[in-house]
Amino acid sequence: MRESKSSKIMLAAAMAIFGTIGIFRKYIPLPSGVLAMSRGFIGALFLFILVKLGGGRISRRAVKNNAVALIASGTVLGINWILLFEAYRHTSVATATLAYYMAPVIVILVSPVLFGEKLTVRKITCVVLAVLGMVLVSGVFTPGGQVQTKGILLGLCAAVFYALVMIFNKSIYKISAYDKTIVQLLVAAVVLLPYTLLTGEMASLQFTGLSAVMLVVVGVVHTGVAYRLYFGAMGEVKATTTALYSYIDPALAVVLSATVLGDAMGLAEILGAVLVLGATMASEFTPAKKNRYF
Repeated sequence: MRESKSSKIMLAAAMAIFGTIGIFRKYIPLPSGVLAMSRGFIGALFLFILVKLGGGRISRRAVKNNAVALIASGTVLGINWILLFEAYRHTSVATATLAYYMAPVIVILVSPVLFGEKLTVRKITCVVLAVLGMVLVSGVFTPGGQVQTKGILLGLCAAVFYALVMIFNKSIYKISAYDKTIVQLLVAAVVLLPYTLLTGEMASLQFTGLSAVMLVVVGVVHTGVAYRLYFGAMGEVKATTTALYSYIDPALAVVLSATVLGDAMGLAEILGAVLVLGATMASEFTPAKKNRYF
């Protein structure tokens, strides 16, 4: 696959936007299901309005041809959001995000089977280092540190569903980025609606002027704009490239977690973060052609 520069820029921009969502989550006093559902509806509506203002329309044929993949990806996307938002509630933004971004590691491991991309010794080594880094980030080896198991497990579960989103999107063809994103966001919101009703989350809403504004920002910027860029780029780049660029998100989230929220990280956690981020980046460096095994 030949990758364009514009697609890489779009993917990088999307990841940078995603990297700030944990900060917003901390200041929005809404249940995770309601927040995720609202995010989907607001994002889909925003993109639909943009399409209409531009004189365009959704291609029913393209949507119909990709219906199964769109419904599947939209469903796992909604579940992914709930798990991630819950992870933010039970641990720091930095730890939850690093756990969440084990998803690219999962994609790297399944790429040979699903996408025919070569899994080299270099990539296997980097995956092992990334897993080791995640163990260090968990706080297991920090004297007197509190291991926030629930938050980490929720983040890892979110990672599995994020990996599924990446994988399902590889099977979606001949549909515009706008159409694809609108349908997926709408499916995610619709899937989450009965969940919020059955769990009673709708009855415990607490809104303030600030939280309402931040919710709109999350829906428009972190969802509508970011996923338009993200899904638009995914069909034009390799799975391993998506995995590499995805680490812009956790890198930024770790910095913001420390500087904005004051979430301190010990030496072991810092080393773990470096391993998680650095190992996956190293897996994407192109080695000399004469070395066929790395």
